[in-house]
Amino acid sequence: MTPPDEDTKRRTLWEGRLASPMSERVRSYTSSLDVDLRLLPDDIEASLAHAAMLHDVGLLDGDASQAIASGLQRILAECDAGAFAVSPDDEDVHSAVERRLHELVGEPALRLHTGRSRNDQVATDIRLYTRRTVAALLDGIDSLLSTLQRVAEQHEHTAMPGYTHLQRAQPVTLSRHLLAYAAMLQRDAARFGDALRRADELPLGAGALAGSTLPLDPANVARRLGFSRVAANSMDAVSDRDVVAEVVFACALLMVHCSRMCEDFVLWCSAEFGFMSPGDAQATGSSLMPQKKNPDVAELGRGRAARVIADCVTALTMLKGLPLTYDRDLQEDKRALFDALDVSADTVGVLAEFIDTARFNAGRMRAAASDPLLLATDVAEHLVRGGVPFREAHRIVAEMVRRVEAEQRSLTDVSEAEWEAVAPGAASGITGLFDLDAALRRRGM
Repeated sequence: MTPPDEDTKRRTLWEGRLASPMSERVRSYTSSLDVDLRLLPDDIEASLAHAAMLHDVGLLDGDASQAIASGLQRILAECDAGAFAVSPDDEDVHSAVERRLHELVGEPALRLHTGRSRNDQVATDIRLYTRRTVAALLDGIDSLLSTLQRVAEQHEHTAMPGYTHLQRAQPVTLSRHLLAYAAMLQRDAARFGDALRRADELPLGAGALAGSTLPLDPANVARRLGFSRVAANSMDAVSDRDVVAEVVFACALLMVHCSRMCEDFVLWCSAEFGFMSPGDAQATGSSLMPQKKNPDVAELGRGRAARVIADCVTALTMLKGLPLTYDRDLQEDKRALFDALDVSADTVGVLAEFIDTARFNAGRMRAAASDPLLLATDVAEHLVRGGVPFREAHRIVAEMVRRVEAEQRSLTDVSEAEWEAVAPGAASGITGLFDLDAALRRRGM
């Protein structure tokens, strides 16, 4: 038999039984290298652990193990230096690494794939990538939390209206309002942690779907890569993308929370509210109107939430119809995962800067919160303390509101005698309720 030439070796490395090279159109359509090349550090980390395990169980001799480790470290250095060059023949990050390793160390590179498949390889890479990237995102969330908490402390006594239905409802403080978003972000951080805990298992060792007849030691690899356990079912291990779906969902909900915050800021920056003004370095102007100062950061944060919600829909829709085990559809999971994590990290980072440099107009907020109508509920609850059933108290105050509006008066213009006439024996002290700071103190603000 004639030994295969180098071109044939390279082609059959991935195309196996196929007699003809892949057409260029199919190669271009099926390639994922433009997306998954960012997994290269994770692919090398997993490959180093796999190679070390192969040596430990006697499937790699010392020379081959050393050559593979040295070659992989060199590829990682090339990646870090921005010098790693892809080839037109590379189908994905895994083939690119193995091709380059073969160029560097020769025959030992052909032994690296012993006992593994790209199916369990990519499932492992995704977990490693997600683990390190979510850790960075959590740092960003923590920074945004710290910014919200710091600004909230500065405005602990800054009165403003609270809203329902975007209508002034009751007085609150800016601190209470900002800390509502901090509470959302804390849940977001916990949600990412939950997802990572469920993903803390090693797929490598599952092979294509049914494991291997070789004496592999997945627990060895798990220890090296910092996983707490090995996946229990090989078929589930290669097809499971729960970590993608959960992390992308967590990103989508994080972005929904950021979008709600941004919506408040867009409103507050309008002349109609006038509660807030972004720092000049965090705003944009107009190409036509010289007076404009636009809160584009908040508008884009609101808009980009749509992208991440779409990523979540993409991940779930891609998974919903897949039979076990691996299907090429799963190649599309990385686009959704990478985009969701990228957009989320960018957004929490820029929002922290936007909030930190914004100016809040405490006087404008206080003026809006000083509308006596915002204390109508306090009056009703005062009547309740005087023995009036709540529904009756609600009716009494509502009728008084209608009356003073018709008479173009304010609730502060209503005398205690007028209140006594509609709520005999329960009205004493009502006129003293219309002090904004006292009202906030009654609510622990």
